[in-house]
Amino acid sequence: MVKKIKATLDRRVVINKILEKRGEALVVTGLGSSCYDVGAAGDHAKNFYLWGGMGAAAMVGLGLALAQPKRQVIVITGDGEMLMGLGALATIGTQGPRNLAIVVIDNELYSETGMQPTHTSRGVDLAGMAKAAQFPRTGTIFTEAQLKTWVPKLYSPAGSTFVAVKVNNTRYPMAIRLRDGAHIKNRFREALLGNAAFD
Repeated sequence: MVKKIKATLDRRVVINKILEKRGEALVVTGLGSSCYDVGAAGDHAKNFYLWGGMGAAAMVGLGLALAQPKRQVIVITGDGEMLMGLGALATIGTQGPRNLAIVVIDNELYSETGMQPTHTSRGVDLAGMAKAAQFPRTGTIFTEAQLKTWVPKLYSPAGSTFVAVKVNNTRYPMAIRLRDGAHIKNRFREALLGNAAFD
């Protein structure tokens, strides 16, 4: 039986609030809607858009967090993409980077393929899975008040953080200019490493 989503949060409002004071944080997106949403919040050279790498966002975030331990890394992805990469939670939990936060924008739907229900609509608890995988900070956000409490924690290097944010199923135009994978990679590397990126 499909559960009715309880959330009223708007995904774009949520992402704007998360990124409005990002500073020098590195941001990795999952595919599809996460790319569009983060891009709509303001394109940034330190955004790494994973247009087609379903299931890879959390592990790319882990690699960055381990390679750049003095920088905060924020992964913003969807519930469908996270469900495909659940094994990443165990790896991240055992590695224990202090500077990695994973934010799952959970509308309980596969938005890119026709709005079919995901397993979270049937009660699968992503934050519970992250907790079982030894993430020290986990939670599920339903309200603006909860979001306000959690946003500072995403930027605090006090241990791996995982939050699922329950959002409504509002759809937005899929429009962002930057879609060239090689350019995204090179731009990100240069923003992160400067001229050393190409030495």
